[in-house]
Amino acid sequence: MDSQRSLLVIALAFVSLLLWQAWQTDHAPKPVTPVTESSTTISTGSADLQLSSSGTSAQAAAAVATQQLINVSTDVLKVQIDTKGGDIVDLTLPAFTLSKDSDQPYQLMRKLNGFEYVAQSGLLADGPDDKRNSGRPVYSVDQSSYTLANGEQQLVVPLTFSHNGLEIEKRYIFTAGKYDVRVEYLLKNSSDQAKLVQPYQHLVQTINNGESSSMMMPIYRGAAYSTSEKRYEKYDFEEMQETNLAQSTKGGWVAMLEHYFVAAWVPEKTADNQLYSLVNNGNGIVGVKGPELTIPAGESLTIASTFYAGPKDQDNLAAIADGLDLTVDYGFLWFISQPLFWLLTLIQGFVSNWGVAIIIITLIVKGVMYPLTKVQYESMAKMRNLKPKIDELQARYKDDRQKMGPAMMELYRKEKVNPMGGCLPMLVQMPIFLALYWVFVESVELRQAPFMLWIQDLSTQDPYYVLPVLFGISMFVMQKLTPMTVTDPMQQKIMLWMPVVFSVFFLWFPSGLVLYWLVSNLISLAQMLYIYRGMEKKGLYTKA
Repeated sequence: MDSQRSLLVIALAFVSLLLWQAWQTDHAPKPVTPVTESSTTISTGSADLQLSSSGTSAQAAAAVATQQLINVSTDVLKVQIDTKGGDIVDLTLPAFTLSKDSDQPYQLMRKLNGFEYVAQSGLLADGPDDKRNSGRPVYSVDQSSYTLANGEQQLVVPLTFSHNGLEIEKRYIFTAGKYDVRVEYLLKNSSDQAKLVQPYQHLVQTINNGESSSMMMPIYRGAAYSTSEKRYEKYDFEEMQETNLAQSTKGGWVAMLEHYFVAAWVPEKTADNQLYSLVNNGNGIVGVKGPELTIPAGESLTIASTFYAGPKDQDNLAAIADGLDLTVDYGFLWFISQPLFWLLTLIQGFVSNWGVAIIIITLIVKGVMYPLTKVQYESMAKMRNLKPKIDELQARYKDDRQKMGPAMMELYRKEKVNPMGGCLPMLVQMPIFLALYWVFVESVELRQAPFMLWIQDLSTQDPYYVLPVLFGISMFVMQKLTPMTVTDPMQQKIMLWMPVVFSVFFLWFPSGLVLYWLVSNLISLAQMLYIYRGMEKKGLYTKA
């Protein structure tokens, strides 16, 4: 097997895999999930939503009531809570700006200009005097704004409502430095009849959000969920439009994802919950409904859940719920990406620069892979040395393919050369390259992280395309130093244009990823020169 041809195929396969994954994100056929019938109605601010495969949306008949927005500020969150339903209708992350050049904080959730992204929660209640979903309650509050003062660890925002003997206090409990919020319902049944309640939480987002992903930067925006059987499963808006999600599970969670941020509802881990999704008025909805709970007359009950809205911080997410850290989606190579990310983070902790950390982890990866690299280059050199004998066999058996194959294999055996030797090491290294690609694309820690000089954001493309051009030059030099065994003119032209093709692809790659590839090429050049020099001294390799 021709090693140069193998390397060409592998390189094209690598780029093709990236393109295929991006295409799958946007265009692949969606699986159909069976939906069980349910007649339960969940009311939102704009409509009663039927959780059934054939249900339709009807306008809510809630009476017009005075409502207001409550402003809540902590060191990491700025939230607006609507007293109607006690829903989060606006959420901003002060620690994150829209872009490197902007001072405007990142607004994760909002209800503005035809776009809606809100977090809703409530109770379904049944009783002798109750009618389930007679309308969203309008809570009472003592003040219109709450601020977590310096030095305080917690901030409690209470909302109260009373209906037919059921006294409800809905509490949002914010903690300093944390993006997860505890949401509690303190319920007291003051009537002489038992009350039946059922908690629900869901996320609502406009499906047509105007955002799209590029072929080199596939960005998923949509829902995800977790059950006791599936730790992490995407459920995008197209799937929502085709069929409703209906899953029963112990614990679990639901979430809405975007590139670097996530919002999620995590119910009680020990409860038997039902996950659902539906589409209403152009909005995709994913939620979780808890079990029905009975409150005897004169008794009290507390129901709690966790709401998270913030960056995809793997450690924090893993601590909140099992599998929630998988929303940092490294794809099918997550088991390689996660250790690489851990190592990258460890290095950054010492050097305090993500660009320098990328260079160091490249040195480590290339060092670990050196034995395979040595086998690869030695095999390529030996194949080049055999080229005259291979040409002789091809000329002798050009009209007899059946004899040429055994003759070639006998030559390889006699000369102790493995024709796959230059290909297999590269195949082993490819998963690591791809795993690092997803680390650089998905990790919020690299968002707006500066390196040096003109590279001030490693998560975006090089603004002056310096790194892609340098990468192309390094690839061209490597190509010139690599023993060339290709004789076909067309293949030679393809090999000649490969540095240009890859440089064009890399124009839109995150600069952190291009930096990795550039440094990797420079290290490969040094290793190549060292290996070939050693082979020359032993008489095993002759320069062209």
